[in-house]
Amino acid sequence: MKKLIAYITTGYPDKNFTIDLINELKLNGVDAIELGIPFSDPVADGPVIQEVNKRALQNGYKIKDTFDVSEKTAKEIDTYWMGYFNNFYHKGYDFMSQKAKEYGVRGFIIPDLPYEEALEYEEYFPLISFVAPTDSKERIKEILKNPKEFIYLVAYAGITGAQKKEDLSEIIKFVKEITQTPLYIGFGVNEKTAKEKAKNVDGVIVGSAFVSVLLEDIPNSEKIKKIAQKAKIIKEAINS
Repeated sequence: MKKLIAYITTGYPDKNFTIDLINELKLNGVDAIELGIPFSDPVADGPVIQEVNKRALQNGYKIKDTFDVSEKTAKEIDTYWMGYFNNFYHKGYDFMSQKAKEYGVRGFIIPDLPYEEALEYEEYFPLISFVAPTDSKERIKEILKNPKEFIYLVAYAGITGAQKKEDLSEIIKFVKEITQTPLYIGFGVNEKTAKEKAKNVDGVIVGSAFVSVLLEDIPNSEKIKKIAQKAKIIKEAINS
């Protein structure tokens, strides 16, 4: 069965909401959580996730909120911390690694940490490998020498939430030839695109389609129900 990973931003509107949302997503087909650490300049993210990052920080988000959420949920559903390297560097990468191990987090997703620099930190904690359509075959081979957990295939060059489309058949085939590690596709995955994007890969990563609901002017309980329903539809679509 193909997997569904849900990206959600920690602490917006508050950490208790994040915990409740994770628990509901687990009941509606989500296999793992990409728990976003809010940052003031999330360069790989589109306007939706940027806005929620900003609001979380304005609400007083602290890194302890991610720790508190993970303490309550990470041993119940596979969890990966997604953040920009500044967050990890500022707190201390070894410190963040120790806290992640303590809570049962499985890996880090750091989109602005290039592969060459990531090698320095691999000994501390698993780092998820990114591959993109712009990578050469030689570079992909190098990146995937020792992949951890899963491989994050960026669906196109750009930011999350955009509705671009690229032919990924060749890169998917090539990755599958050189590794057995699960290959998940992210960027631009939603209820309409999930079935098509999931072809020939092992799962999808969905962010903006879920996070956009957090910006809607509806009660928090309705936000959780709406996001959970989106997750259920996507999980069914990628496995139909």
